[in-house]
Amino acid sequence: MAERRRPMPRGPHPGGMSTEKAKNLKGALKQVLQYSGNYKYVFLVVVIFAAAATVFQVIGPKVMGRATTELANGLMAKIEGTGGINFDTILHILLLTLLLYVISSVCSFIQGWLMTNVTQKLVYNLRRDISEKINRMPMKYFESRPYGEVLSRITNDVDTLGQSLNMSITQIITSFATIIGVIVMMLSISPLLTGIALLTIPVSVLLLAVVIKSSQKYFTQQQRYLGVVNGQVEESFAGHTIIKAFNHEAASEEEFNEANNVLYESAWKSQFISGTMRPVMMFVGNLGYVGVAVFGGLQAIRGVIGIGDIQAFIQYVKNLTNPLMQIAQVMNQVQSMGAAAERVFEFLGEEEEQVFEENLDLEGFEGEVRFNHVKFGYKPGETIIHDFSADIKPGQKIAIVGPTGAGKTTIVKLLMRFYDVEGGSITLSGRDIRHINRHELRENVSMVLQDTWLFSGTIMENIRYGRPDATDEEVIAAAKAAHVHHFIKTLPGGYNMVLNEEGTNISAGQKQLLTIARAILANRTLLILDEATSSVDTRTEEQIQNAMDNLMAGRTSFIIAHRLSTIRNADLILVMNHGDIIEQGTHDELLAAGGFYEELYNSQFDETEEAS
Repeated sequence: MAERRRPMPRGPHPGGMSTEKAKNLKGALKQVLQYSGNYKYVFLVVVIFAAAATVFQVIGPKVMGRATTELANGLMAKIEGTGGINFDTILHILLLTLLLYVISSVCSFIQGWLMTNVTQKLVYNLRRDISEKINRMPMKYFESRPYGEVLSRITNDVDTLGQSLNMSITQIITSFATIIGVIVMMLSISPLLTGIALLTIPVSVLLLAVVIKSSQKYFTQQQRYLGVVNGQVEESFAGHTIIKAFNHEAASEEEFNEANNVLYESAWKSQFISGTMRPVMMFVGNLGYVGVAVFGGLQAIRGVIGIGDIQAFIQYVKNLTNPLMQIAQVMNQVQSMGAAAERVFEFLGEEEEQVFEENLDLEGFEGEVRFNHVKFGYKPGETIIHDFSADIKPGQKIAIVGPTGAGKTTIVKLLMRFYDVEGGSITLSGRDIRHINRHELRENVSMVLQDTWLFSGTIMENIRYGRPDATDEEVIAAAKAAHVHHFIKTLPGGYNMVLNEEGTNISAGQKQLLTIARAILANRTLLILDEATSSVDTRTEEQIQNAMDNLMAGRTSFIIAHRLSTIRNADLILVMNHGDIIEQGTHDELLAAGGFYEELYNSQFDETEEAS
């Protein structure tokens, strides 16, 4: 299926998603074992209890066979008039059998409880490590993959890994222990019948290998396309308004159906092929029953073995067939677990943000920023920022303008260390930001983006996100400074009104005002406004500009703007094109120069005139 094109966040970056298969099942299982190393002693205890449960379980049929032999001998003696049935002996044998099965059940319960506890801890640890990993991963990872595909690794793949691990390890231990125990007990009854029964094992193993090899690729494809489908569902749900606005429902359904069909085909093929294991194994097992019945009957007639031994042996043949079928079924789970494990550990093994050993602090930082011959590209060999240099003094208001794709937002991303420069440096009061802890760096920056983000919670909680320890009075003061207080008071519940997950129960402009209030509350040394007033009307924009002028007093501010009328009072305007600064100066100086800035400004003025 052709890979569909997905909408991505702003800025140039690689697109698409990972479509690699889980090609190394053995390597994936090795990673699971290594990750589970802290629980090796618990696994040892699980093995001991599983073996004990199996031992007591497999002894049962032979002991029960003694009761059958005692009953048959008693009946023959009664018929011949030489004796009768010894019910006391039979009762003792039955009680002993019951005790064996009770002990076996207790051991099975303990090993099951231990195994469930361990697997849930592993799942907990995986989710914790993934959560921590997300915070260490570079921005480019999330800008190059659909959110749903990433979420699928955290949810579906971890769940599959945990469930399969719990069931498969317990089943494998029990099955192998049962096979060994059953063979030993069978040999103790009749080596000849054991040999006949064991003839079916090579046939079973050969058939299992064929089925497993045939189904592996479908299990891998099923797990991968589950992530694709999740990604499409998440994308369609988040963008349902745009889909409806552009009448894209049919195309969206077609794209989903393509991925869903691949998922369906791989799912039913994997399940169908794996489902053939049980009937095939039952057929092979029945062949063993026939051989045991024929030759066992002949040996019983000759008096070589007792009737109870034949009964026990037939039970053992069944007990030998069942674990083989269970192993076959477990191999399906192991395949799913391997595919899921590879995707999970692939995520945990992704490149992390580079961390320097030296972590300079920002104590005494007053807002001095210097870009020194900065060079950067999202892809190797594709440079976006060629040679960007600028000296910003503390408290200056810097506007960055230019056409779409000039590199304006990229400069902000570099300043925030969402990406690191490839050449040159960015310094804060003489300290290279690559040697400053990212957390401490961002503690000194407030940021308002064009794409607003609000979480499901009250308006008070969303504004307080900028400074969690702020009082209610400080939150309200920030809202007033952002000219959003009056609007909030008109809402049902006021500051306690709960916003939905997408924030669709208020307008885009109102959401922008709330994010500005959040930045005002944070009250940090650097302020970044990336088209912060793009979603508000002209009157509100003027109010925000006045509030921002007061807020930016004494603080270094970076303003990315397309509407040049909003940055006329900037201390310095940097005009960018194709990743370089082509002009710089104040608004009046750049207009007087009659260059690229004047063309941009006049073109917007002309557009405004035409629109009016």
